[in-house]
Amino acid sequence: MGAPRAHRHTTMKRITTIGVYGSTAADFLDRLAGQGVDLLLDLRQRRGVRGPDHCWANSARLQRSLAAAGIAYRHVKDLAPTTELRHLQYREDDRQGVGKRNRVALAPAYVERYTREILDRYDFGALIAELPGTTALFCVERDAAACHRSLVAARLGGTIGWCDPVDRRRPPSP
Repeated sequence: MGAPRAHRHTTMKRITTIGVYGSTAADFLDRLAGQGVDLLLDLRQRRGVRGPDHCWANSARLQRSLAAAGIAYRHVKDLAPTTELRHLQYREDDRQGVGKRNRVALAPAYVERYTREILDRYDFGALIAELPGTTALFCVERDAAACHRSLVAARLGGTIGWCDPVDRRRPPSP
């Protein structure tokens, strides 16, 4: 496996986000490399993706691809939504007639509970201290605004700062 690439010459920590849906493995890795990502933080509870189009994002395969590209990987399960929270969002998706793959926004009740139950309890200071130059927050949804990674990004954004987004749509500002 390849060693993580050397940190950029800048000491500023930067954050971006990226999702699985709508990407091929090559496109995904190209976008990470184009942003100079040093570390991918996997924010998924379950690290598998169904379907042949996205099997490259299953944990073991993804980690091998990232290592070959010189990008470090870390799973941060404590920032993943619980099963109960995911089902809360799925109920709202059903009510609106949208699926996870074409959702464009998170339900207000989900945002409130994820913030209270996950974000407010997490030690971001310890995480930030361990981050290299550029870190990508990773989950499956195509658009960050439709995913909990946008909430993590907003929490981190005021402390670390942003680089040009890898996502097709940048998460909303905090």
